[in-house]
Amino acid sequence: MTSKFSRARILRSKTIAFLFKKYLTIFIGSIIAAIGLEWFLVPNHVIDGGVVGLSIMGDAVSDLPFEFYMIVLNIPFVILGYKIIGKNFAIATFIAICFLSFWTDMLEGRFLFTEDPFLAAVFGGIVDGAGVGLIIRAGGSLDGSEIVAIIADKKTVFSVGEIVMFINLFILSGAGFLFGRDYAMYSLVAYFVIAKMIDVVIKGLDESYAVMIVTNLHDEVTKELNSKLKKGVTLLHGEGGYTGDEKKILYSVVTRLEVDKLKEIVLDIDENAFITIYPVNDIVGGRFKKKSH
Repeated sequence: MTSKFSRARILRSKTIAFLFKKYLTIFIGSIIAAIGLEWFLVPNHVIDGGVVGLSIMGDAVSDLPFEFYMIVLNIPFVILGYKIIGKNFAIATFIAICFLSFWTDMLEGRFLFTEDPFLAAVFGGIVDGAGVGLIIRAGGSLDGSEIVAIIADKKTVFSVGEIVMFINLFILSGAGFLFGRDYAMYSLVAYFVIAKMIDVVIKGLDESYAVMIVTNLHDEVTKELNSKLKKGVTLLHGEGGYTGDEKKILYSVVTRLEVDKLKEIVLDIDENAFITIYPVNDIVGGRFKKKSH
């Protein structure tokens, strides 16, 4: 009984710690995103895509504030997210939207970092993208267009990314009618900077790659990878599709900085080795550790 109680208490403590970290990240991300919007983008009539962009334009053409549009326009998407993705995502998204709305209201009109629209697009995009990336990494979202894209992806031949881009081209075109063609182009620059910055925050600057190596000298290659790269290697059993010969396939995960070294090690041992390398978005568990060189 005591053991069960202790395990339950430890599990509850871990859950509380996880939720605290999750919502602290969302809180910090919302502050950073609000700074990107209110110190750079909004005062220079540069908009982001999605619901944020629509909210900025709604604020510009009416007496209703950005915060009103941000919450009201996102409510249907939060409900969709609850039904399609799950309760945790919906709650995190709604809290992120509320945090962002609060901080944009707090920061509105208090400071302007630059009056140059191009600089605002680039640096505002970096700051805003960093904040949005933190929110997404914590399991939330600020934009309902991704949820629409997920639904449409199941019913059309287009990918989620293509659908999001299609939606945002209409929104960014609206910036051209509202603020002028130059500002539509500045907004397009900001959109791409934000998208890239989100990727950097989610994936990290030091990306990981999964590597599969087909070689007849698997023992020697495994030994050298363990010795020189300090990497664990998993041995998979395969068969040649044409010859039917048994093949040993080595699988490992390395950082971007280790890819060239791995190829050098493998090809020095077996110049006929076949190597495939592809990016990994996330790694959970195992003994993999990123390290700098």
